[in-house]
Amino acid sequence: MPEGPEIRRAADSLEAAIKGKPLTDAWFAFPQLKPYEAQLIGQTVTQIETRGKALLTHFNHNLTLYSHNQLYGVWRVINAGEQPQTNRVLRVRLQTADKAILLYSASDIEMLTPEQLLTHPFLQRVGPDVLDMSLTPEAVKARLLSPAFRNRQFSGLLLDQAFLAGLGNYLRVEILWEVGLAGQRKASQLNEVQLDALSHALLEIPRLSYNTRGVVDDNKHHGALFRFKVFHREGKPCERCGGAIERTMLSSRPFYWCPACQK
Repeated sequence: MPEGPEIRRAADSLEAAIKGKPLTDAWFAFPQLKPYEAQLIGQTVTQIETRGKALLTHFNHNLTLYSHNQLYGVWRVINAGEQPQTNRVLRVRLQTADKAILLYSASDIEMLTPEQLLTHPFLQRVGPDVLDMSLTPEAVKARLLSPAFRNRQFSGLLLDQAFLAGLGNYLRVEILWEVGLAGQRKASQLNEVQLDALSHALLEIPRLSYNTRGVVDDNKHHGALFRFKVFHREGKPCERCGGAIERTMLSSRPFYWCPACQK
């Protein structure tokens, strides 16, 4: 399941394809969006913002296309005029002179005014995005200690998009391994050193994954690139202590951890 880094990289590809280029065609599957097709011709995409799995495609005339990938939604970049062969159902097509971006399978799609952006239910509920570079460890620490989150077990908290958007299962287990914490722990139980370490890891690991996951550089030490330390490594030795990585279920999701050094 894609998490914040994968969604952000997808948004980067969409921006690279059409950002700043006048739209020559726009098509929407849903009747309530049809009136916008003609309005978008000649407009440009100024930015594609991510909020967890939601994409906000901002146009230069102040409208924003909100789309949430949900379980099955996927964006694709193609050449203008191309007709991909797929069994997926097309929902959105935005085309420039040379490229088009297509959204398949998603059903949570709306066009929003600036005022509607401020009151949208999902955007109101979702927390800060871990890939928002203005988000600091200090702000994350304050959220960890806030009344809403301080007594939540990390196994569930790190999957809750209201806490921080963009985290998911592989990031949950990698972050907790990095700081040596079990999934049952809570922020209210931690000392200052543990809180600081967790606050930094909650930002640094997703950002490392976004910047380097899938990159191979033989001249770099492996620690400089993102790779799984516990995720899908059940039965293998922990790289920190040598104990065996175990798999269990926490918050209805597979959870990988080292019982020997995550306390």
